[in-house]
Amino acid sequence: MNQREKEEYLHDYAIMKSQGKPFFPYAVAKDAVMACVVMAVIITLSLVFGDELGSKVNAATTSYDARPDWYFFFLFDILRIIRTPSIIQLATIGIPTLCMILLFLLPFYDRGPERRPERRPLATTAGIVTICLMAYLTYQGAHAGTPDALEFATPKAVIENGPAAVEKWNEGRLAIAQSGCEACHTIGDNGNPGPGPNLTHIASRLPETAIARTLVNPTQPMPSYKNLPAKKFNAIVDFLSQLK
Repeated sequence: MNQREKEEYLHDYAIMKSQGKPFFPYAVAKDAVMACVVMAVIITLSLVFGDELGSKVNAATTSYDARPDWYFFFLFDILRIIRTPSIIQLATIGIPTLCMILLFLLPFYDRGPERRPERRPLATTAGIVTICLMAYLTYQGAHAGTPDALEFATPKAVIENGPAAVEKWNEGRLAIAQSGCEACHTIGDNGNPGPGPNLTHIASRLPETAIARTLVNPTQPMPSYKNLPAKKFNAIVDFLSQLK
């Protein structure tokens, strides 16, 4: 912007400012009215539809589908994408904090006087990209799998054995997720790095009989799975015996 354009802008701004209305009480009154409308809508919805507390908490369940409120789904999906324990802080702290800093600094690195979106390409592009990314991540987070869906690709050897083998593999994958094994073990990108060993390639270290024996008589603090239904127990053993 040259000196002439700057003087024209300041002149036009002074005229518009003289013709405008003061923030108080005009803008304050409008904001107050809108706040009352929003509160009235919230109170009405609460009275009509209730508080939606849901079912009672069951502390014994191992398949509870823990999810945040819908407006945090985009952060929830970032945590699903970045699952490596060594960089999990990047997803929980790094990316959200960096985005907030860039948003706060927008007035400093986009200092143009224009207010029309088409004449502010940087701000407009940043806003559109941010909205699209948040919308996509929110959609993905809303349709994310539950704890009963262990995200682990079916081995090629299992697929080659036919549909029956794949179905048996999926039964084992579901049983593993429902039994809470990921609380102490890592399977691919799922689970925690301890205190139990990594199970991603457990079948290359232990035969099927040894896996079954470990589930029945494990080393503390791992609990015994001998009281599981036979079908579920065998599904877990078969699943683990395929992880090579």
